[in-house]
Amino acid sequence: MRIITANVNGIRSAAKKGFFDWLPQQNADVVCLQETKAQTHQLADPVFWPEGYFGQFYDAERKGYSGVAIYSRQEPDDVIAGFGVEEFDREGRYLEVRLGRLSVVSLYLPSGSASPERQASKDRFLDAFPDILREMRASGREYILCGDWNIAHKAIDLKNWRGNQKNSGFLPHERAWLDRLVEEFGFVDAFRRVNDEPEQYTWWSNRGQAWAKNVGWRIDYQFITPGLADTVRGASIWKDNRFSDHAPLILDYEIPTPCALQP
Repeated sequence: MRIITANVNGIRSAAKKGFFDWLPQQNADVVCLQETKAQTHQLADPVFWPEGYFGQFYDAERKGYSGVAIYSRQEPDDVIAGFGVEEFDREGRYLEVRLGRLSVVSLYLPSGSASPERQASKDRFLDAFPDILREMRASGREYILCGDWNIAHKAIDLKNWRGNQKNSGFLPHERAWLDRLVEEFGFVDAFRRVNDEPEQYTWWSNRGQAWAKNVGWRIDYQFITPGLADTVRGASIWKDNRFSDHAPLILDYEIPTPCALQP
């Protein structure tokens, strides 16, 4: 089972850069997108509804802002848009599809880099979301949480870690929050199950020569429930084409069908 997550920084922009020409070549079972920056009614062009996929969108109320989407080959048994906190549901940051006993989530955490006010919003998200994580673990379902988390977890996950310790995305309390995700709630960083190499980044600033010099951050993840930890078979970051300032993160799992997961 192949799952891709990608912050497209505008789904219409990514389409113009060839994202939907590239997608069929990947043979993905589920594709999670973040920062679609569109209202669903603006996506009438068939390119946004690729053949063989069921498409689900959760838009921000504000036009041209945020928004998440999921394409799945299997028709979802259920679709859950939002996680019950108005501030973030209005920004279209959480979308879940249920496929048998497997839930796949497209998640887009706020960025705090623009202003103190946006950092405060991000911190409110970090305060609110553990209740949802607790519910996930109590449900008995398996989860794959895909998305742009806007946090680099460890020093290995960004190029200039020493100089970024006071910057949003690598603040001590943000990193501690990801520690809690792993240590308290048991979620597993699927990429690091099979790749422990440095300089594995998924986002590069548009300033300077960040892309050319690989001065990046790993802020896009697939965090999985521990029952899936041993199913990870491969992980890669697609850098042959640039569809946005993020690169698609591709994970392969040995899950024959979501319905085959053991209770």
